[in-house]
Amino acid sequence: MGPEIVPTPPQRTRFVLTDTSHAGNVGAAARAIKVMGFGDLVLVRPRFADVLSREETVAMASGAADVLARARIVATLADALDGVTFACATAMTPRDFGPPTRAPRDALPALAAGSDRVAFVFGGERFGLANDDVYRCHLCLSIPTAPGYGSLNLAQAVQIVAYEWRQALGGFDVASPVAEPAAADQRAVQQLLAHWREVLVDVGYLDPASPKKLLPRLNRLLQRARPTLQEVHILRGIARAVQRALPPRRGQG
Repeated sequence: MGPEIVPTPPQRTRFVLTDTSHAGNVGAAARAIKVMGFGDLVLVRPRFADVLSREETVAMASGAADVLARARIVATLADALDGVTFACATAMTPRDFGPPTRAPRDALPALAAGSDRVAFVFGGERFGLANDDVYRCHLCLSIPTAPGYGSLNLAQAVQIVAYEWRQALGGFDVASPVAEPAAADQRAVQQLLAHWREVLVDVGYLDPASPKKLLPRLNRLLQRARPTLQEVHILRGIARAVQRALPPRRGQG
């Protein structure tokens, strides 16, 4: 008896693009959803039947070829919403009739807290979503924009909604920066200061008979900067280069 086969659970999130006319937007949309951790993309009636394999699509996907490989093309929105329990239309133009309209940031947290299988439905570049497609959805999402100009590129709209949905689901941690190296110890710093003193005397900037407060001020500068050991080595290397560039003192050479 072989090992038990555990069925793969259906993805909770689907992105649906209807009536797309620009191949590049399809690729950019695939990239937009992948970077937010999603991968279920369905196209309804795209202008080009071979849009998923077009050169412009693949180029704009930029590493999201796996999303394109899994994407499906269907004839109707009903086919695209098969298995979905909550559909969100995206439209910038308010409808007099239809589902309630809300901003993504206001509406998505409550939706994320549930267990619905969610689809986000986007209209084509030229005409947006048809009224009948909006009416088929439970909610209409409208991205707040500047008054008087609410025109968003399709892929940009997909990216915004994908980001807001990911944040509602809990988001991703920001990648931790590379740990900063430790500051150099006091011995290394004081050796650097002594080296600087030599160089400043050599170039005539420091009079050893009347040093005033130059060295204490340089010491304070180094204390504030807290240089690493590598930075101390760089500064001493510069000091050595200055010394090599100076003419030899009398009695030397």
